[in-house]
Amino acid sequence: MTRHAMPHHDTPRAAGQTATCPPLNSTEAQLFVADIKTSCDFYTGKLGFTVALVYGDPPFYGQVIRDHGRLNLRVVGEPVFAGDDREREGLLSASLTVATKDEIKQLFLSYQAAGVRFHQTLKKEPWGARTFIVVDPDGNLILFAGPAD
Repeated sequence: MTRHAMPHHDTPRAAGQTATCPPLNSTEAQLFVADIKTSCDFYTGKLGFTVALVYGDPPFYGQVIRDHGRLNLRVVGEPVFAGDDREREGLLSASLTVATKDEIKQLFLSYQAAGVRFHQTLKKEPWGARTFIVVDPDGNLILFAGPAD
């Protein structure tokens, strides 16, 4: 049998050996931005996040949070995508979810009222979710999703 470099739930164990697989408790998307202050202002002022940290002199890294959603912001000197590839292809930078259909609608309406630019407005997807996609100042596409019913 081939051994995997990373433990897997289906990996056989020797008799008497217990499997320990530490649970993962969060994920953090990495967004590439031109300016930390501009990005922090957008995420706090428009999307309701708070700044968890800003690092560097001058700042080149930061993190914004909203409930269990965490977005890491990393300054890059040049655009990561060529031309309009990101928007044309719908290349997402992050996906965040809510628990109910009412929450996804409420979130969409609050962002609409805040004047957020949308790549896609609220719609029901064929796979049973309601989604919308916002565009941040650097062109990052952030998907928000919740149940359709």
